[in-house]
Amino acid sequence: MHTVVLLQSMLVPLVLILLSAVDDTLLQSLSQVDRVCRLSTESLLRRCRTPDGKICSGRGKCDCGICICEAKEPGKFYGPRCECHDWVCPTYNGQICNDRGYCDCGLCECDEGWFGEVCQFKEECSLSNKNSRELCKNQQGVVCSNRGTCHCGSCMCDTNDGKNLITGRFCECDDSECLDEDTGEICGGHGQCYCGNCYCAAGWHGDKCEFQCDISPWESKRRCTSPDGKICSNRGTCVCGECTCYDVDPSGDWGDIHGDTCECDERNCHATYDRYTDDFCSGHGQCNCGRCDCKDGWTGKKCEHPLSCSLSVDSSLKKCKGASSLPCNGRGQCQCGQCTCHPPGDNRVHGKNCECDDRQCEDITGEVCGGHGYCSCGRCICEEGWFGKLCQFPRFCDMSDAQSKEVCETADGVLCSGKGSCHCGQCICSPQEWWISGDYCECDDRECDKHDGLICTGNGLCNCGNCECWEGWTGNACEIWVGAEY
Repeated sequence: MHTVVLLQSMLVPLVLILLSAVDDTLLQSLSQVDRVCRLSTESLLRRCRTPDGKICSGRGKCDCGICICEAKEPGKFYGPRCECHDWVCPTYNGQICNDRGYCDCGLCECDEGWFGEVCQFKEECSLSNKNSRELCKNQQGVVCSNRGTCHCGSCMCDTNDGKNLITGRFCECDDSECLDEDTGEICGGHGQCYCGNCYCAAGWHGDKCEFQCDISPWESKRRCTSPDGKICSNRGTCVCGECTCYDVDPSGDWGDIHGDTCECDERNCHATYDRYTDDFCSGHGQCNCGRCDCKDGWTGKKCEHPLSCSLSVDSSLKKCKGASSLPCNGRGQCQCGQCTCHPPGDNRVHGKNCECDDRQCEDITGEVCGGHGYCSCGRCICEEGWFGKLCQFPRFCDMSDAQSKEVCETADGVLCSGKGSCHCGQCICSPQEWWISGDYCECDDRECDKHDGLICTGNGLCNCGNCECWEGWTGNACEIWVGAEY
């Protein structure tokens, strides 16, 4: 008898717990009878409404008190009110949550000892203040871009009244560019902002993700998928099922990209090592969707090889390359194993494989080796008492160290922008970082456009991020020959 009473006393709370667990499901089932919602409008909206007043976080539809979120594949919205979006967890140094935590509902949960929005800050710092500040400097040598404070080598950006619109490793990004003027929301509430640019959720587009497509995201993706399975062949942007092909690719190479899915790339027809005649198929063929159809008597991927030549295409190119990775070092035309250096009639480019380019000895004004040396196969041989790539530095001067450093300081008091040393009132930029240049080492030559992997295509000089082309050349990367044809 006592055992029965005991069992009854244990079962009652257990049943109550089970009823409580299924209460929401049971109520929902009762609210939908014969597929007709029995909840009042206010009641069902209350169940779907987030604390900030949005229905299903603005990312789904409310169906009788249950949120049906919009997307259903990787990059989806999920959660009871579509409040989670697993595709927007922030990254740091290319790692989600700095690889010091994990992504939970769009927010980083940091490992022990780390904190911050991207788990980028270490709670206990072993760096000195000087080393910490060096790690916080942007490319211009400014700590946290003057829009944040440095903490153990990482920038804590200003919060702008709690809106956290200043972002980036060095606080270089201003995400206020992503604010929708009408709603005040980031990317209209339909995307994520990365360094001032909106990346829209599926089915939305526009600078601020303000426009919605009239077809489903999956139909849009299907229409934009190229034969090789890539979206717009990785050479364009898909908007509502239509590809907008890029005019310029990220490397700066100009090209003619077209086709419904950007599958045709006319750049494949460019006569890469012969820019002085017809730019397509070496002037000996027709370009059809990125493939050269050669005229009679010519062969090769770009119709560059005459069939009358006793050498094969590969043997011809091998002879023209020599020790370089480019035929004729990218400075001439290869035909049947022989290099013709260009520009025509310019004896500054010479050698069996056009390996010598004496233009490299000239500065922006055209002076050779600073007037303090002579050029030998593209390299300056300096007179006694001078040194540097262009013999521009005197070995001795009558300036004191204090006088010299005063001349080398930038407006903010940093010596040679923190990227070089001072000698006789001139900045000598770090030789380990070849891309640093300028009177105060303030320039980044990596910003200069490239073509064929060469800065300014080897046909000009990089002057503080912009290509200064030699005579006969034009284009952002000095890749276009406008001199006399031959």
